[in-house]
Amino acid sequence: MKKKRLSLLLSCVFVLAVMAACHTDIAEDQIEETDDDDGIETVGDHEAANDYIWDSSSVTQIALKGSSITVTGSGATVSGSKVTITAAGNYSLSGSLTNGQVIVNTADKAVVRLILNGVNITCSSSAPIYITDSEKTIINLADNTENVLTDGTSYVTVDGEPNAAIFSKSDLTIFGSGKLTVVGNYMDGITSKDGLIIKSGTISVTSKDDGIRGKDYLIIKDGNITVKSGGDGLKSDNEVSTIKGYVSIAKGVFNIISGGDAISAYTEINIADGTYNLTSGGGSSKSKPVTSAKGIKALVGLTIDTGTFTISSADDALHSNGKIIINGGTINLSSSDDGIHANAAITINSGTIIISKSFEGIESHLITVNNGNVSVTSSDDGFNATAGLVNGGTEQDDKSFLYINGGYIMITASGGDPLDSNGSIVMTAGTVVVHGPASSPEVAIDYNGTFNLSGGFMVASGTNSNMTQAPGASSSQKSLLVMFRSSLTAETIFHIMDSSGIEVVTFKPVRKYQSMVFSSPLLVQGATFKIYTGGSSTGTFTDGLGKGGAYTPGTLYASFTVSSAVTRVN
Repeated sequence: MKKKRLSLLLSCVFVLAVMAACHTDIAEDQIEETDDDDGIETVGDHEAANDYIWDSSSVTQIALKGSSITVTGSGATVSGSKVTITAAGNYSLSGSLTNGQVIVNTADKAVVRLILNGVNITCSSSAPIYITDSEKTIINLADNTENVLTDGTSYVTVDGEPNAAIFSKSDLTIFGSGKLTVVGNYMDGITSKDGLIIKSGTISVTSKDDGIRGKDYLIIKDGNITVKSGGDGLKSDNEVSTIKGYVSIAKGVFNIISGGDAISAYTEINIADGTYNLTSGGGSSKSKPVTSAKGIKALVGLTIDTGTFTISSADDALHSNGKIIINGGTINLSSSDDGIHANAAITINSGTIIISKSFEGIESHLITVNNGNVSVTSSDDGFNATAGLVNGGTEQDDKSFLYINGGYIMITASGGDPLDSNGSIVMTAGTVVVHGPASSPEVAIDYNGTFNLSGGFMVASGTNSNMTQAPGASSSQKSLLVMFRSSLTAETIFHIMDSSGIEVVTFKPVRKYQSMVFSSPLLVQGATFKIYTGGSSTGTFTDGLGKGGAYTPGTLYASFTVSSAVTRVN
């Protein structure tokens, strides 16, 4: 750590600060900078197995008594309603302070443990818990206790610090089965300028700015966490390191309402599991704000392994400037902007993803769906593969790709192209159900490169635009493109049966339509089929796609024989 001596002017400010009811009374030559802005990189986190184990006989008792404090044991000194911990060790705090402060200031190379055993601390002009110097501080929320920390609306600060109700200039860990309520009236709720680990506990934070912030990293092992913040909810924002500034969540229950991003990382976010109820920027009923108000934002990469997510965001629901990988989970998204957006690539390997509201549903340069159940509702494009995410789009082949290798995909786009690639589309397997727009120039399928279809099932309703496209001539699986002579009303059944009268597809579009693209392994060279419109079915309809039951024919529109890669019927 590097020494940072205060100037004469700051010393004067400091002396005035001491006169405040609860500001720290630390001599200037004791103050040490504990963050890592000197550029030294470290790998891993600060957790050790013995962080959560201690000898109960070694605990110093600190009793908070309104405007006074009593210490039984060593390692702590008292000045009025302030207690300063000057040595590593274990400290149990109980009682309340009406206007006081707990300060940790020790250069010892060992752990300081603060055992919150039912405390209620209010500090009107600084952080109720202020860790200025410590090798590592562990806050234990004792069993069956409720602990409350509240700050004021203005602070006496030095170089802008502290700025949170719990403020640590060194590594901080919070754990235990007790409860912690933090009210950050000044700015942040809980902040560590190094790393922050939450292992367990029931934690509720209300803050004017960010809720819970670990500068180098925020690691959450478990817990029940509620945040209501004017800024970001959960955050890590080391902007000078390429390996820090990350958020890692193993599991837990999270209820976050944020004015900014609900969960934000300068580099990566990795989520293994958990339950997430997130509302950012007022939710999807609000217009997209000027400042970022995304559900989950990771500038480098976001990975979700599993979990249950309900996100309502005024900005993108899931966002990365780099990549997003979804390996599983149940993800419900509603957004005023994009449902899932990544500049570089989005990969969906499994899971159930429902985007109930969005401007564009899923947008990236490379989009890959390998498996899973994906439902997208958008006012513009449903799937949009484009390289023009920063500099604007293009109507030329920009080498973007949409890969569909499996899974079930349903898209309904009211004012854009449901399947859109400024480059190419490749489909090898899976089921794709598309409800296209009702009017031109938008179409059900739009690509500037090629569309190679070699397997799977696809049905897509659309307009009568001269831009209407079907899979390309190089596709190994056959397709059908029907351009109706007049438009058909919404929910008019489109039905195909083979020469034996066996159902091939029964589809009920949610909007009026005048074109239909269909592909199935049943469309084989030389086979003959009949197209019906209207009629009724006793089958079960899911996303407009009928299954089972009996079809009562409507109007025979046309018969056709599969004759090429794309058979056209007018």
